[in-house]
Amino acid sequence: MSLKSNIHPENLPKHIAIIMDGNGRWAKEKGFLRVFGHENGTKSVRTTVESCAELGIQNLTLYAFSTENWNRPKLEVKTLMQLLISSLKKEMKTMQKNSIRLNAIGNIEHLPASVQKELLHVIDETKNNTQMTLTLALSYGSRDELVNATRQICDKVKNNIISVENIDETLINQHLYTQNLPDVDLLIRTSGEKRISNFLLWQIAYAELYFTDVYWPDFTNENLYEAIINYQKRERRFGKTSEQLH
Repeated sequence: MSLKSNIHPENLPKHIAIIMDGNGRWAKEKGFLRVFGHENGTKSVRTTVESCAELGIQNLTLYAFSTENWNRPKLEVKTLMQLLISSLKKEMKTMQKNSIRLNAIGNIEHLPASVQKELLHVIDETKNNTQMTLTLALSYGSRDELVNATRQICDKVKNNIISVENIDETLINQHLYTQNLPDVDLLIRTSGEKRISNFLLWQIAYAELYFTDVYWPDFTNENLYEAIINYQKRERRFGKTSEQLH
């Protein structure tokens, strides 16, 4: 019997973020090149996106390519970019069928022109979809995002558009890539690693963190359900005491 039946629909995370880790190790353990792991990881992306849409998750953000990933071997980077283009083309129908809106965050202008073109095409085609927002973090680094936001705010202060007294959390949020997204409720990382890796540092301030040993290519809808059930068992206090909540 599926774990899905144990999920309480009234207590779903509004925003799930996933660090999809372990593709390379999964391939290596099977005697294949790392790129084989990335190819197989796309199946887990499809399963996860469809499962989240079915459950009624409003926002899903996937860490697809970090600013640090540019330092990987050239062949691996090239393959990842080709995979991104083919996945976007393949998954357009699924996104339309499930009314999923595509969004992207990060230094998009650093991506190859062919990737930017396909990405912007799918974003435009799905812009009126309302069921779920799927955000791909591409050429993304959270520190980089915070530096950019700080520069923009400083520029506005310098030009008397805003005063220093106006700087608060809301204003900072408005200058982040994720300005139209709610804070992350549940952050999942696969492959057994227990670190954040420069991902959504501001947005996960009160997120529940869930780490699983499962490599990303082996991550199924049941693994997703397990993470959500674990989330639903936790008491989210946001700095308050248990007594204040009950």
